[in-house]
Amino acid sequence: MTTPHIRRRVLLGVAAGGLTALLAACGGGGNGSSSNDDSTSDGTGTGTGTQVTAELSDFRIKLSTEKFQPGEYTFTAKNTGSHDHALEIEGPGGENRSKTLEPGRSTTLTVTLKSGSYEVYCPVDGHKDLGMKTDITVGGAPAPSDNNDTSPGNGY
Repeated sequence: MTTPHIRRRVLLGVAAGGLTALLAACGGGGNGSSSNDDSTSDGTGTGTGTQVTAELSDFRIKLSTEKFQPGEYTFTAKNTGSHDHALEIEGPGGENRSKTLEPGRSTTLTVTLKSGSYEVYCPVDGHKDLGMKTDITVGGAPAPSDNNDTSPGNGY
């Protein structure tokens, strides 16, 4: 192996380790138990692909990324609000919905995104109409947003 190949492998290893540490820091309930983290899949995928966190609060959705390219994604939906919430992704790749989550719970939703525009929203009890929605663009320029908080919240 040449020095550039070794250097590239070391950098990839460091990047992978950093990503692993970041993902580990985002999970869990903070009290050493996993009772607040319901990581069971809803049957839509295997948990592979690009990882995206979707924070569901009252009443907005905050995604951990704005840039999407066609491919498989695993969305970790985390209900940080005080009401039940779910995550639905609708667009050219189809319509995919997570299970409904009680406050403090999370789940994963694995979807294959194709090029085009998608609507990401909470399908529970009119929450979408309360501002719990955002649009993403796959394969093109990201949907405009300010500070990655992708829905207005309507004062909540």
